[in-house]
Amino acid sequence: MGPLVPFVFSNEFNLIIALLAGIGFGFVLEQAGFSSTKKLVGLFYGYDFTVLKVFFTAGITAMIGVLLFGQIGILDLSLIYVNPTFLWSALIGGAIMGLGFIIGGFCPGTSVCAAAIGKLDGLAFVFGSGLGVLAFAEGYPLLNKIYLAEAWGPVLMNEKLGMSKIIFAFLLTAIAFISFYLTRLIENRVNGIQSNLPKRKVIIYSAAVGVAFLLLIFTALLPDAKSRLESKVNQALNYANLGSVEIPADKLANEIVNNYYRINIIDVRTPEAFKVFHLPFAINIPVERMNERQWKNILNQKHKANYFYADDQQTARKGYLTAEYIGKAENYLLNESPANFKKMFYEIGDPEAIAGKKEVNTYNFRKKAASEMKMLVEALKNSTEPVVAKTTKIKGGC
Repeated sequence: MGPLVPFVFSNEFNLIIALLAGIGFGFVLEQAGFSSTKKLVGLFYGYDFTVLKVFFTAGITAMIGVLLFGQIGILDLSLIYVNPTFLWSALIGGAIMGLGFIIGGFCPGTSVCAAAIGKLDGLAFVFGSGLGVLAFAEGYPLLNKIYLAEAWGPVLMNEKLGMSKIIFAFLLTAIAFISFYLTRLIENRVNGIQSNLPKRKVIIYSAAVGVAFLLLIFTALLPDAKSRLESKVNQALNYANLGSVEIPADKLANEIVNNYYRINIIDVRTPEAFKVFHLPFAINIPVERMNERQWKNILNQKHKANYFYADDQQTARKGYLTAEYIGKAENYLLNESPANFKKMFYEIGDPEAIAGKKEVNTYNFRKKAASEMKMLVEALKNSTEPVVAKTTKIKGGC
């Protein structure tokens, strides 16, 4: 659940869901008969393919859900951790596990399920698994070369096959349903059963197949969250009247001097342009990266107002509109570019001798504001950096 925390589920609620999911997973395993060695090894002898059907169903369901949630924008697929592939250890370890599965009748997960309901063979298998883990740990110096051989990194099957995730999902789903049909034929032949499926079950299975492929088609046709956001912003750029949220540089300078702790100044230019010059206390969030999760806390702050600026007004407006769609804060737009702001406050020339009172007052305000902004930046340079929610991949796996 790492990619959903803390933006969809809080850290605390995540633990509750993890507990409930764990209980549910154990219950489903037991109800599916995975605490019975007879049912588990039936896969290898051809009389019961429940293991294949359950795990294939779980995999297909999870795959479709992940792709759909990713397309909608609920789930960030880039944060899903993919276990790195070590080819030889996977092949040798898979062979050992398969052999142990046939001999002992359990895999590591199902042995725990059997042990949890008090089965002695499950307890024995868990104990044997512990001894195997201990033996591997003690013998690791002798095994590490073969264990780490052929390190392929985080491999994805669709990438190896040269196809998109959605095409691979269609292919795997089709393979799953074909395998369900073929394994039923094998079961019937091995068990000597001649009867066909009842009409009611045929309808249910057909509906499940239809729903799976309809969801995949919907996912394939649905534009991703980023594309939908860009479409909304570009459409709004042509029609939105933003005059009511545009503010002059003098007003923003006054906010910086007097209320710097109540505002976020957001520079939506490139990092290179930001380094050359930026407004006091500005945060650099390039407009094309604003929908990244690390910025959500800033764009959602209800106790602070956000002020956007860029070298050109079109880019600044794009940043403003993007924040309006994805955030909840109060947003404003700076009229002037950072170059003009710099000229107005840090490169301001003395007023002419014939300047009127208004010009002199403006000069005095800007000169004083520039001095105060410099002092504030120097005094608070280590304490005004915003807290950015860093996103990391949560390691895990079965």
